[in-house]
Amino acid sequence: MKKWTAALLALAGILLAAGCSGGNDEDADTNETAGEIDGFWQGAIEVPGQPIPFSIEFTGGEGALSIPLQGVENYPLSTVKFDEPEVAFDATLQGERLVFEGTLEAEKITGTMTQRNQKFPFELERGEKEQAADPEKIIETEVAGGMMQALEEIPETDGPHPVAILIAGSGPTDKDGNSLTLTGKNNSLRMLAEQLKAEGIAVIRYDKRAIGDNRSLAVQESELRFDDYVQDAAAWVRFAKADERFTDVAVIGHSEGALVGLAAANQEGVDSYVSLTGVGRPADELLKEQLSTLPAAQREEAEAILAQLAQGETVDDVSPELQQILRPSIQPYLQSWMAYDPLEQAKNLEAEALFVGGTRDLQVPVRDAELLHEAKPGSELLIVDGMNHVLKQVPDDREANMAAYSDPELPLADGLVDRIAEFLKTE
Repeated sequence: MKKWTAALLALAGILLAAGCSGGNDEDADTNETAGEIDGFWQGAIEVPGQPIPFSIEFTGGEGALSIPLQGVENYPLSTVKFDEPEVAFDATLQGERLVFEGTLEAEKITGTMTQRNQKFPFELERGEKEQAADPEKIIETEVAGGMMQALEEIPETDGPHPVAILIAGSGPTDKDGNSLTLTGKNNSLRMLAEQLKAEGIAVIRYDKRAIGDNRSLAVQESELRFDDYVQDAAAWVRFAKADERFTDVAVIGHSEGALVGLAAANQEGVDSYVSLTGVGRPADELLKEQLSTLPAAQREEAEAILAQLAQGETVDDVSPELQQILRPSIQPYLQSWMAYDPLEQAKNLEAEALFVGGTRDLQVPVRDAELLHEAKPGSELLIVDGMNHVLKQVPDDREANMAAYSDPELPLADGLVDRIAEFLKTE
């Protein structure tokens, strides 16, 4: 596990606050030559232990900063200066100044970001800004706290069509399957949705509350519960059931989204259910396994905290190295997650079920899919040879496996979509 440093905590705290700010406190200062760097740039601030993806869009000597992980979007830069090859820009966020100074070379800007006299390397590459979604594909339904937005993919053929609610995995993962903690995109869930559409299956996919399109549904981290995600998914199941354009309703959940979808399917009742690399063990067991590679002292602390969480207690004193996963504000959420036993949920499922695992999944072994399959009599099991956790076909090489998390050109694993489509059409 990577260390969550004090420097990162300071930076993240400033940026989180900035995400709620209405705009820059300073008038933008530009120079005449800055227009030569006009366009969209994306990359990361290399904070130790956890790079922070960000982007800059320069236009006519001005610029805007976006940091998706922190909810900062199109925040105006205070100054933009370009004296080839030197590039400098800065922004003042909630009274804190972030200063970027770098050099342009071969369509890359590399340099240093300074905040509170701390310096962090950064790199930006020229890229293409993602196009906004087709307004005709945007749908909404009511959830706790307001209206939640989703995108629908409707087949070109005459309906009505079967429909699948597609639920993303853990952390800040969006409706396309991309983690906001990574600089690149894999687009796995977007690819799955589009390919299922081509097979005659409608798909509804959505950003989780506090992410992307649904940032407005954010709550304080200490108030977030696993059941919030379950109820959001349940709302989309009800939406699909009430829509005359759809026939059979299915839930497809990826990673943590598999358990979210499983609980929602049990609550609302669906025709079929698909688990993509879902976990077959309670959260405390999973976390204990994932933290087992920590140094001895940190591992013992983590195990002690998990034991207390499982008993319904919280822990205020958490070492800096464990803040990323076990900080006090996230502990209530972890406890609420632990309350859901995947095997009990699978056993209680009345819908037809397909449990999918991948032989090259570095996060969830195929045994989890097997456990879920065994818990649900009459279910189907699909183990995809060469598939990693983000559903991509990868070789037996760890570096290539990890690179797939940020490669939108890499196809989904062989046979995955065909088997899911076949299952949904026959069930």
